[in-house]
Amino acid sequence: MSQLLTVAAEEMENPLIPPIPELVIGLIAFLIVFGLLAKKLLPNINKVLDERREAIEGGIEKADAAQTEAQSVLEQYKAQLAEARHEAARLRQEAQEQGVVILQEMRAEGQRQREEIIAAGHAQIEADRKAAASALRQDVGKLATDLAGKLVGESLEDHARQSGTIDRFLDELEAKAEAVR
Repeated sequence: MSQLLTVAAEEMENPLIPPIPELVIGLIAFLIVFGLLAKKLLPNINKVLDERREAIEGGIEKADAAQTEAQSVLEQYKAQLAEARHEAARLRQEAQEQGVVILQEMRAEGQRQREEIIAAGHAQIEADRKAAASALRQDVGKLATDLAGKLVGESLEDHARQSGTIDRFLDELEAKAEAVR
């Protein structure tokens, strides 16, 4: 029996197996702490986790909404840009057409002014030719009268007769000159 007592005493002193009253007290204390944590701490932890999940999901939804809005704004921008390019091309085409019209008008105006200048020049030349012909007629008439007076030996001072003779002579010269042309 003494051996049995020693074995029983050794079994009681096993550090791996606690005494039963300590085990029961420890288990009761564990259940009390676990119950308090489950009642007080676990709802707060779940609440915080739910708030974080909602915040993350809300952030994702907000990001999706922002991305959708950004895509919509991008599409509007592209549409406005395409419209602006189309409008610029239309304005450029109109400006080119107006430039062609203005150039044609300027050419027509230049042609008209050129024709006016040429017509005025021809009129001036014709007036100068007539004035020169008249002056030449008078000079030729005077020279012819003087020459005829010297040939005949008498003065041909009668102005009316002199003019008629000179005009007849010059008309004959002009007729011959036109016949040669």
